[in-house]
Amino acid sequence: MFSQNISCEDAQQLLKESNGQLVDVRTPMEYAQGCLPEAVNVPLQSIQTAADVLDKQRPVILYCVSGARTRMAKSYLESMGFEDVHDLGSFRNYMNC
Repeated sequence: MFSQNISCEDAQQLLKESNGQLVDVRTPMEYAQGCLPEAVNVPLQSIQTAADVLDKQRPVILYCVSGARTRMAKSYLESMGFEDVHDLGSFRNYMNC
């Protein structure tokens, strides 16, 4: 299992070179107020539906506001069989890259 925190530079590279999936685990209301380009919304409270919208064979990069929800989401996705999960933490990390 390949699970780790990831820098914004590495996240961008993973998205481009490995067809990574950028996942916003914030609420739908937070997502509607603004999200990163290419991100899909899989709220933490609905994370059990992740297998319906995400490909387990592709890298997953998680973000939220502070990083607290990404840590929980990462653990849950790993328990669901996702093998390449990365914690970007705050979306600000990506925006400041």
